[in-house]
Amino acid sequence: MLTRNTFAYLNARVRSRRSQVVPEAFFQQALSLSFPEFLRLLSETVYGADLVGDSLADVDRAVTNHLARTVGDLPGLVSGEMRALVSLPLFRADLINLKAILRGKQSNKTPEEIKATLLGGTLKEPLINAMIQAPDAASVAQILQVPGHPLAKALRSAAAGNPDLLALEVALDREFFAASFERAKKLGQSRISAYFALEVDVTNLNTAFKLQALGASLPNLDGYFIAGGRYLGRAVFGRIASGDLAALDALGGTPLAPAMGARTLGELERAVRGIMLARAASGATDSLGGGLVLDYIQRKQWEASRIRLLARRAYFNLPAEAVAKEIA
Repeated sequence: MLTRNTFAYLNARVRSRRSQVVPEAFFQQALSLSFPEFLRLLSETVYGADLVGDSLADVDRAVTNHLARTVGDLPGLVSGEMRALVSLPLFRADLINLKAILRGKQSNKTPEEIKATLLGGTLKEPLINAMIQAPDAASVAQILQVPGHPLAKALRSAAAGNPDLLALEVALDREFFAASFERAKKLGQSRISAYFALEVDVTNLNTAFKLQALGASLPNLDGYFIAGGRYLGRAVFGRIASGDLAALDALGGTPLAPAMGARTLGELERAVRGIMLARAASGATDSLGGGLVLDYIQRKQWEASRIRLLARRAYFNLPAEAVAKEIA
């Protein structure tokens, strides 16, 4: 089991990096800039060292390289059980990226469109490119086996049954959370366990909204429910999935209460994003535990997503209102 003193070195490094996060004023100012002006402003931030060129692809490359230097290297600063713990939020990013690739294939997005949505995880760019080019989920699983990724087996097993995309995503989520709970418990990190338990609830909420949007009558809603959450039970999940959004009232008095007013998937995603960022931020005081690292990684990934979104607003000359809610 990790002791609190184990985190002293890593958290000292993380605290130094936290002082260099992009200030909120940048995001508000960037909302109204032209693309050349946006590039100039970005070059004045910590991303400037990685910004070479003046195209949209150059911005994406700068974001990818910056995340690799400031977040992706964190597991390499420690070893053993500590490395396993620090890798958890990066594996979560891999999961999100994997689902984005599978969705992108189904909706015929271009490789550039898919890559623009990806977070910094553990997977290197050549592997990401290969998965994007792969013809189907089974082929993606085969590529994922090359580095021995922990999600490769789950994807291969799930893809073999030719499930719908949502069922495939839930199978991957279930595998990730089961492994994460086991690892966090083994390492005695209750704060990390609580964070992922809340994310299970958020994932179930998201799935329930997707199911009710499909309007399909599914024989086994339980097959889409992931165990391990604390505030959203199977019964409420089933009611929401069946279209009874009044069931959201059951979330009152819980950390999920900000999502009670959501009526569309977009509204829900914005609400739960705030919930999870706030929960991660509460770990900033955990200077001798894993919460500080978790908060830093989540903050940097959110920062990168906002920069990519703002770059596209400026490049395509979209009105500020088109993305204002998404970067709030």
